[in-house]
Amino acid sequence: MSVDIQHQPLSVSVGLIGPGLIGKALLRQIEQQAEKLLTPLHADKFRVVAVANSRQMLLRPEGVNLATWETDLAEKGEPLDLDRYAACLASASGPLPASLPGPSCSVLVDCTASDAVSSRYAAFMRQGLHIVTPNKKFGAGPLKQYHELRDLAERHRRRFMYEATVGAGLPVISTLHGLLETGDKIIKIEGILSGTLSYIFNTYKPGMKFSDVVADAKAKGYTEPDPRDDLSGLDVARKVVILARECGMEVELESMAVESLVPAALRGEGVSAQQYMEALPQHDGDMAAKAAEADAAGGVVRYVGCVDAENGTASVTLRTYPAGHPFAQLSGSDNIVVFTTERYKDRPLIVRGPGAGADVTAAGVFVDLLQVVRSHPRA
Repeated sequence: MSVDIQHQPLSVSVGLIGPGLIGKALLRQIEQQAEKLLTPLHADKFRVVAVANSRQMLLRPEGVNLATWETDLAEKGEPLDLDRYAACLASASGPLPASLPGPSCSVLVDCTASDAVSSRYAAFMRQGLHIVTPNKKFGAGPLKQYHELRDLAERHRRRFMYEATVGAGLPVISTLHGLLETGDKIIKIEGILSGTLSYIFNTYKPGMKFSDVVADAKAKGYTEPDPRDDLSGLDVARKVVILARECGMEVELESMAVESLVPAALRGEGVSAQQYMEALPQHDGDMAAKAAEADAAGGVVRYVGCVDAENGTASVTLRTYPAGHPFAQLSGSDNIVVFTTERYKDRPLIVRGPGAGADVTAAGVFVDLLQVVRSHPRA
């Protein structure tokens, strides 16, 4: 008797690499939601079958116990082997009993910031895995490998999903896809794309010392341990590259105009993070002059990533905006992205909200994961 596979429940297997703050939050969310999702996803199984950090992996084809995974990984984990990990994940959602050869879906979720993992995406996809990640390094990496994976995904009917690379849990990539796929023409995308720099410039006012605001942001945990990792603009630049490539622009990270907020004398490995913080007050005058000039014109300074699709350019710069502009009215560490398009020319489309945080970023990853499952070929 033949069985219509399209009407058989889907068996979903998930593998997570990188159980840090975002990965842990994602596993909590999956634990809470997995059973509730079976019916809407038309699935009979939704299991995490593998968890790995940079040293160890826990492979459980029958399903990782999400209540005890941390202890199990620490005590029962084996040395990380990405080949075995991928093979386990690819086979874990294998066929149902022979009488019911239902479809299966295996998804690798990369919550690391590792090149070692992202450089293997193409190999993972050839093994039948979908890829979901908040890791910006691949999407902003060399164009050749970026195009290779996109072509591979199309040929193998697999998905590469990366919503959380640009705006954490904000629907930035999906909004852009919706505009492009329905025939709108992108004119410009501008955004405050760093929660850290958003907080710094929302706090900084004329008369304040920029070094004090940076120190305050560092003390509150908004910056990386070395604030130059944020103030260099590299993180924002990666996000701009990803957006530019979505618009069809052949942009390489190394060739993009990026204005660093780190004084030239304080850059490089020869200056420690502590030395940078100690010397930064000597450079307060530069930022004070820019803030005073903007204030005199009734505006504010903001650190903004811009994709100028009309002119084919992408940049990350410090700019002045009038007090009535949405960028001037941002608060806290929120992110904001403004899409100016043929349809949204007079009143641009705005996406705004928390641009950082483990729970919202994990939720963005989770949405991508569910999109993968819903679109997975059933036959």
